[in-house]
Amino acid sequence: MTVVTRFAPSPTGYLHIGGARTALYNWLYARHHGGVFRLRIEDTDRARSSEDAVRKIIDGLAWFGLNWDEEIVSQFERRERHAEVARKLLAEGKAYHCWLQPAELEALREKAKAEGKPWAYYTSYWRDRDPAEAPKGLDPVIRLRAPRTGETTVEDKVQGPVTVQNDQLDDMVLLRADGTPVYMLSVVVDDIDMGITQIIRGDDHLTNTFRQVQLYNAIGAAPPDFAHIPLIHGPDGAKLSKRHGALGIEAYRDMGYLPAALRNYLLRLGWGHGDEEVIPTEKAIEWFDLDGVGRSPSRLDFAKLENLNGVYMRETPDAELLERITPNLETALGRSLVDADRAILLLAMTGLKQRAKTLVELADSALFYLRSGPLPINEAAQKILTGDARALLGRLLAALSGLNDWTEAALEAEVNRLAETEGLKLGKVAQPLRAALTGSNVSPGIFEVAAILGRDETLRRIRDAAGAP
Repeated sequence: MTVVTRFAPSPTGYLHIGGARTALYNWLYARHHGGVFRLRIEDTDRARSSEDAVRKIIDGLAWFGLNWDEEIVSQFERRERHAEVARKLLAEGKAYHCWLQPAELEALREKAKAEGKPWAYYTSYWRDRDPAEAPKGLDPVIRLRAPRTGETTVEDKVQGPVTVQNDQLDDMVLLRADGTPVYMLSVVVDDIDMGITQIIRGDDHLTNTFRQVQLYNAIGAAPPDFAHIPLIHGPDGAKLSKRHGALGIEAYRDMGYLPAALRNYLLRLGWGHGDEEVIPTEKAIEWFDLDGVGRSPSRLDFAKLENLNGVYMRETPDAELLERITPNLETALGRSLVDADRAILLLAMTGLKQRAKTLVELADSALFYLRSGPLPINEAAQKILTGDARALLGRLLAALSGLNDWTEAALEAEVNRLAETEGLKLGKVAQPLRAALTGSNVSPGIFEVAAILGRDETLRRIRDAAGAP
């Protein structure tokens, strides 16, 4: 049997981080087993669904690196198929018409509470009554004729066997009075028609599963395997919210995270393979299976994500990093990069990416290489550039102006000679030089920076910082 998984988001908002992890687990499971990964947009809630949200979900998954197989399925476009199944169940006696109105249902709910009886007992009011007794002028809903005795068990691949007594489950509505199908019916019919063999989703859906299993049985289809994964919590252990970072996946892109690093991080947020922390996607596909998924909620930790992202950045080819930070650079500079800019950054990338943990940090740290005119000086660098330091830079300018061998080694040797002459430690000269060349108190090796900037640009920046003519 071919494994078929699916990711089925509702386009009522962004693709949040928990949804991205669910999609990842489904994708990895399908790829590990040589199966199929499907994408279905559950857009039946027309009031809250939007095309903008659909585009963001599709774009977010594409950026995240999860490719789906076959065409995207729109649940709304299949609504007549869903209704057809409900009507078939009605014809087979597996469902029935119900004329209970909202006010009546609420009264029965209160009665059940007062009598200490299961609410499910009262939803079946019209289950065995003669439709001839139905009130005139009211359209009925269609309810599932759920089993009243026994129990329903879900053999969950993560949670283990979970059982509920059938008398605790109501005869759920399948088709509303206006003829539109409910979500629970649509999900089951779509999963059957799409050939879904494994449903991997958050454990907040577990309570729905018992009713869905009853519906599978009524339709005469074998339920798929279920795996309900624990949710992601905030660092404080509370339910994930916007204050914790429950943002759209596009926000993580804009914050400068690499898709490969985010995949690795979300993979480890609830799943493990020994002590492995850095797990490239190829290894993740090879190793991933449901037996590695834990039962406890995971906690979002931005510090760990940043550190892991830094690891991936250092392993990413320089040319790819340059392409990823180009939009940030062009926005900051107010111009397009030219070939000369790209050449400088490719030379500088090895040094730049050693310190940066996000693409945003990388772009910010690279800007000094491309600036023309007076260099912006940060507060820490301004404190370094005292009057004495500027005078020292003037003497350094004179020393370097006569240097013909413009290499890191030659530059370091010349600065060392000046420091010895001045009776100073190397850092006392290197720090003002760093402030002059980068506008900052931190940077890649300053002799590497000077070599990459070249003779003319290095001397110009020292001249500007020293206030020399």
